Amino acid sequence: MNTPARSLPAHAPQTVFADADGELLVGGQPLSRLAARVGQTPFYAYDRDAIARRVAELRAALPPAIELHYAMKANPMPALVGHLAHLVDGIDVASAGELQVALDAGADPRHVSFAGPGKRDAELRQAVAAGILVNVESFRELAPLAEASATLGMPARVAVRVNPDFELKSSGMKMGGGPKPFGVDAEQVPELLAAIGRAGLAFEGFHLFAGSQNLKAEAIVEAQRKSFDLALRLAEHAPAPVRTLNLGGGFGIPYFPGEPALDLAPIGAGLADIAAAAAHALPEARIVLELGRYLVGEAGIYVCRITDIKISRGHTYLVTDGGLHHHLSASGNFGQVIRKNYPVAIGNRMGTPPAAEPVSVVGPLCTPLDVIADRMLLPAAQIGDLVAIFQSGAYGASASPQAFLGHPQVVEILA
Repeated sequence: MNTPARSLPAHAPQTVFADADGELLVGGQPLSRLAARVGQTPFYAYDRDAIARRVAELRAALPPAIELHYAMKANPMPALVGHLAHLVDGIDVASAGELQVALDAGADPRHVSFAGPGKRDAELRQAVAAGILVNVESFRELAPLAEASATLGMPARVAVRVNPDFELKSSGMKMGGGPKPFGVDAEQVPELLAAIGRAGLAFEGFHLFAGSQNLKAEAIVEAQRKSFDLALRLAEHAPAPVRTLNLGGGFGIPYFPGEPALDLAPIGAGLADIAAAAAHALPEARIVLELGRYLVGEAGIYVCRITDIKISRGHTYLVTDGGLHHHLSASGNFGQVIRKNYPVAIGNRMGTPPAAEPVSVVGPLCTPLDVIADRMLLPAAQIGDLVAIFQSGAYGASASPQAFLGHPQVVEILA
């Protein structure tokens, strides 16, 4: 009989993975068997069914008119991208390298978009040749886009990424409002739209991304409404009708104690109002949400093996073969001001009560920063046990310094 995996003190609960007979289940398999199948530790495992469930939950909560795009920077693992390409309506990439992965995974170029503040001329040419939508983020990008259009005999498909004059309140990272390297300041967009028209580029719409990792539905609703209103004002200056309006994402997932799951109901209601208004004000426009972490973050775990147990002046350290070089964000070195623990478990001792004294889980690197879990109550562990770090499906392997100190690269699987 499968039961929800039991959460332990000192971290946020996780509800995605179950356990049975004392073992965490990933992709329906006991963790120890999955580790044997992989053939080594450490590894990341992404549960394909959990990803599909998350997309289905979103579809049920949001208006049918809203399209879902996967922001590939969250996790560019090719098998995972291929899985998502058949579940969502489009893919958003941030480099030519990601573009190649998306196309190889079967994504429809008509529904692939490219954002980033420093696109190289060669990348812009690749994007035009692929027929994808380029989110223009500076006046400088227009000349190479026009040149590629003329050379290739096909007008570049472009949208304008707008740096709005407001921020997404309570977001983990603010990507709009005030001076930012992302997008074009809203007050400069009319001039850019005129230049797009003169350059003969195929204008299609706007992209607004105000922030990320937000757990407050009311803040997301407010930002989406402000983004829509701003797009309506800017559309009056556009050289062609708006055919796509990307409202960004910002949907967060809980990592730490006291963080609630995001309430989708008010967001769905707000987007229903926007979709109804857009049907009249922007009748040709597709309304897009661009989500990364929210689609995959909770569906992934990082697994490492305990290789040593050390007691230093009364405190126990579980030393593992994994660490910050594979999972920088879990170590607290990916933007945390005050370090907090990700949800952690001894994956082959699920249901075992925690020991009386806290322990720390550390990696093999020669730096005091290599801490995966600090002073947590975990079951008494042994050398060879498997440590599982939850909420690890986003900004993991690709966002970590895997070459640091020359340790082996991490393996990724889709289970």
